[in-house]
Amino acid sequence: MENQHLLSLVEKYGAPLYIYDANKIESQYNRMMNAFSGVKNVKINYAIKSNTNINVLKILNRLNSGTDCVSIQEVKLCIHAGFDVKNISYTPNGVSYEEIVEAKNLGVKITLDNLYSLEKFGKDFPNYPVAIRMNPHVMAGGNAKISVGHIDSKFGISVSQIDTILEVVSRTGMTINGVHMHTGSDISNLEAFVEATEVLLGIAKRFDTIEFVDLGSGFKVPYKPGDNETDLEQLGVLLGTSFNAFCEAYGKELTLIFEPGKFLVSEAGKFLATVNVIKETPNITFAGIDSGLNHLIRPMMYDAYQHITNISNPEGEEEEYSVVGYICETDTFGAKRNLGKVTEGDVLCIHNAGAYCFSMASNYNSRFRPAEVMVYNGQDYLIRQRETMEDILKNQIEVAF
Repeated sequence: MENQHLLSLVEKYGAPLYIYDANKIESQYNRMMNAFSGVKNVKINYAIKSNTNINVLKILNRLNSGTDCVSIQEVKLCIHAGFDVKNISYTPNGVSYEEIVEAKNLGVKITLDNLYSLEKFGKDFPNYPVAIRMNPHVMAGGNAKISVGHIDSKFGISVSQIDTILEVVSRTGMTINGVHMHTGSDISNLEAFVEATEVLLGIAKRFDTIEFVDLGSGFKVPYKPGDNETDLEQLGVLLGTSFNAFCEAYGKELTLIFEPGKFLVSEAGKFLATVNVIKETPNITFAGIDSGLNHLIRPMMYDAYQHITNISNPEGEEEEYSVVGYICETDTFGAKRNLGKVTEGDVLCIHNAGAYCFSMASNYNSRFRPAEVMVYNGQDYLIRQRETMEDILKNQIEVAF
């Protein structure tokens, strides 16, 4: 999607605007499948929390992707989008037991990450196989906020509790059909991923009913020109060799599962916003846009870097700006960025906006959430309408005091 194409979409649909390139989603999916082609049975389960738009789900369903869901609502979104329940995996954290039972009644695959739920489910439904999410005690991820496989993480059952898990399985007669982990996001250190995989395979061999090994995801994508990323092809060689050897020793072909979210959709997305005001101060020139942390919170919440370009003046002489929003909080999208000279009315493009952007949007400051557009094979489609004042009011109940 070139700059003039993006500007034409803003003219057609207005701003702020999310735009997703469906062909990029397809190419990322195919790249990942090719990277692990050395493994006989590989399955990709898209982590839908990264982008829950029904049309994104439909694109991935057409590619034969499965899905990874963390809530019962996400499960129902996948069913609505046409996924077979056999291709829907439910891996919750800290949810009520009633929600787990609801997922079971829908017939989806279930992964449990605490001993309480595991034992209770085993007693109630010993004939319904489940997987277990393990905490491998490996620190991996781009920063502390997105590292979830370390010893103090709330996610997973500690590897030190494997004997207790085995006791629960023996006591209830339940079947463990898979082992799962997710160590974090933005992992570029292949050694950390391989180390955690070896820990998980060591857990898997303690069971004789395993059908799959789920390594989660966390693959890093480039956020700016020249940025590093996970060497997926090299990882495919490393993991393929160890996984194939494990299957041979285990005595049967298992399925190797990954749960990418950001890897599949991040680079496919762009967020376009119009410059409302240029504000000069003694030290900083601010470019204030018609958006804020209510639309895209990753830079404020995770200190995430989002590459920004001025698509209205891409070849202009560069000047330094801090790109900020209109929310009554400090909502800086990018501090001290070199952009082609910016004037009021210019359209700025925030790149890598396909994952954890719209899905984390809110109505803070009573602002409307933006529209979403998908481009597929050169054709653009409106896939979510821009909100209106009716959307802000629709669930409120006015009391006559």
